[in-house]
Amino acid sequence: MSNDYKSVLVVGAGPVGLVATASLISAGIPVKLIEATTDLAQDLRASTFHPPTLDFLDKLGIAEQLVEQGLICKHWQFRDRNTGIVASFDLSLLKGETKFPFRLQCEQWKLTKALRTYIEGHPDGELITRTSAEEVGQNDDGVWVKTIDKDGCKNQYDGRFLIGSDGARSIVRKSINAKFEGMTIPEIFLVLSTNFQYEKAIPDLANIAYISDPDEWLVLLKTLSLWRVLLPTNPEHSEDFIMDPENVQKRLQAVIPSANPYEVVHKTAYKVHERVSDKYIEGRIFLAGDAAHVNNPLGGMGMNGGIHDAINLVEKLSAVWHGSPLETMGRYERQRRKVAIETVQAQALRNRAILNASDPTQRLAYYDELKETVADENKHKDYVMRSSMITSLRELEKVN
Repeated sequence: MSNDYKSVLVVGAGPVGLVATASLISAGIPVKLIEATTDLAQDLRASTFHPPTLDFLDKLGIAEQLVEQGLICKHWQFRDRNTGIVASFDLSLLKGETKFPFRLQCEQWKLTKALRTYIEGHPDGELITRTSAEEVGQNDDGVWVKTIDKDGCKNQYDGRFLIGSDGARSIVRKSINAKFEGMTIPEIFLVLSTNFQYEKAIPDLANIAYISDPDEWLVLLKTLSLWRVLLPTNPEHSEDFIMDPENVQKRLQAVIPSANPYEVVHKTAYKVHERVSDKYIEGRIFLAGDAAHVNNPLGGMGMNGGIHDAINLVEKLSAVWHGSPLETMGRYERQRRKVAIETVQAQALRNRAILNASDPTQRLAYYDELKETVADENKHKDYVMRSSMITSLRELEKVN
């Protein structure tokens, strides 16, 4: 075999590409990781790590350092904006099922920083930054990526296999002519980060709270240093209007009135899509993470689901690297596409439906169901097993 085919190429160094790369090199498989940006993103982005994700990261030796840099959350809540707690879910019920029976609130950039350090310190890992993939192709023996760097220099990288973890606008997905089917959610999601202490202003507030209201639902998420506020926003408004400091103040003051203006440390507004690629595999090319599926962030399943893709993919690709037939990769697509549709997307859409329900009868029915769930220990545990993504991982073993 040609020396050109002695590595795996990974396009996109977000959490999914970094986890895939770190997992491959830890298994003795060389990787070239291609990333368009100079420095890996250090904005807030995702912040929720579910228990099985931490279990996976523990095998790379980085889970504990994330726990040290994050906020352990043993409870999370559904609340009504007017009446308070509807149901409080107890993640300590997961003891014995995972090493980490809690959600961890930790900024995504802390994960990417730890993984980058791991990769750059490993002889089999090569991180190529400031370089964008322009074209992707393959033949019977290997794959190639044509690139252009920030200085305009063109290059080509060759490898045995290629993982596309290059996000929702994936060049790799387009190269294999995959359809990205689904829909765009009507609202714009506005995420604001502030050091306002919501826990002192709202009685019995958990560090993760989904707050239902027929007029304007919201989500409150705490990290070690900040609270993050997610608000649905009229898509007919311009970005300038949505992000205008005066309008941002009005939105925050409407959540909890404050005598002093809110200090907004970070703000972002984005459209939300619910889409799943019609295929994850084409020959020697594989999709993972947002390149394969995107969903709304309600439930914190996007980054976690993408990391689970990477772990599943690497496990199977390692076997193929060492001689198993390429056809065995088909199980990766069957397993992870099923999760994307039946677990990640379904749970995220259900969370939005509960938060957004405007019909009083329907809202009360949702509330009654949640209250009944937490009151029954078996149902309660089943719910947190599912919402923590443990159940979906175990059910995958039934998918051949």
